[in-house]
Amino acid sequence: MSGEASKRSLIFAFAIVAVAMFFVGYLASALASSNISQVGAKTVTKTSSNISQVGAKTVTKTVVETAGLNPRLNVAGSTTVTPIVEEAARRFSKLYSGFKISVAAIGSGPGIKAVGSGEVDIGMASRDLKEKEVEQWPDLKPFRIAMDSIAIVVHPSNPVNGLTLEQVAKIFAGEITNWKEVGGPDKPIHVITREKGSGTRDCFEHAVMKPFGKEISAKAMVQQGNPKVRAAVANDPLSIGYVSLGFVDETIKPLKIDGVEPKIENVLKGTYPIKRNLYVITKGDPDPAELMFIGYLLSSEGQKIVEELGYIPLYSVS
Repeated sequence: MSGEASKRSLIFAFAIVAVAMFFVGYLASALASSNISQVGAKTVTKTSSNISQVGAKTVTKTVVETAGLNPRLNVAGSTTVTPIVEEAARRFSKLYSGFKISVAAIGSGPGIKAVGSGEVDIGMASRDLKEKEVEQWPDLKPFRIAMDSIAIVVHPSNPVNGLTLEQVAKIFAGEITNWKEVGGPDKPIHVITREKGSGTRDCFEHAVMKPFGKEISAKAMVQQGNPKVRAAVANDPLSIGYVSLGFVDETIKPLKIDGVEPKIENVLKGTYPIKRNLYVITKGDPDPAELMFIGYLLSSEGQKIVEELGYIPLYSVS
C-alpha cells in the first residue's frame, strides 16, 4: 500500500472511531432523557468508555503520529460552560496524545458568533440559540451536554435567607431598593447583573423578570462572567447577584426562592423555578476531531465531570 493510501486509510479509521464515540455517547444521553432504563444507558456509556479507552486511543495515536495529523480544537463561549469543557479538555488530551484543545470564556453570545463566523471550531452557550442567530448562521449545530440552574446569591453575612421570585424581580428592576423591605437591615441594596449577551443573564431574564413584566434596572452594576459576579458579591455585604449553580461556593450565600433551596435535586423535581440547558455548538456537522471530543463530553466520563463540578448531568453516572 502506498504512503498516501496508507495515510487515507488511517484518516478513515480515525473518522470511523470518532463517529462511533459520538453516537454512542449521544445515544446514552438520548436514552436517559427519554426515560429509558438507567441500566440500558449505563451499558451504552460503558461501551463508549471501552471504545474511548481502547480503540480510539490506539487509532488516534497512530493517525496523529504516523499520518502527521495534529488535531487542534479552539473552543470559546459561555463562562458557565467553560469549567466543564476545560476539565474535559484536560482529561481528553491526557487520554489521547496529539490533541490540543484551547478554551476561552467570552460569553454565550460572543461564543455563538465566533463559531458561526468560523473563528473557532466549537462554541459554548448556556442558553438556546436565538431566532436571529439561527437566521444568520443556519448551519449551527447545538449539542446539549448538561443542565444547570441559577442561584440568587448574597454576602454570607446578610441575614436574609430567602426571597419570593417576585421580590427578586422587583429588586433587579429597582423597585425594591432597601434590604429592610425584605427582612434585612436598613441598608441600600447593591444590585449586580451580567452583561447583555450573557446566557446566564438571558436565562435570568426569562425565568425571573419576564413573568412579572419587568426589566433589569439600568442602575445595576454589570459584571462580565460568573467569576466576577461571585467575587463582587463576596466583597460587598449589601450586594445581590446571580450565578450558575456550578459557581456557588462558601464565599457567597445562595437564597431560597419561594422557600426552595437552589439544589440539583430540587431543580430535577421541578420545585426550584430556574433551569436551563448547556450546549456546545459546531458550524455544520462536526468533523472527526470535534466528534470525538463531543462524544467524550456525552460519555459517562464526561458526565462525571459535569456532576463533579456541581452541574446537572444528562443521565445518572453514579
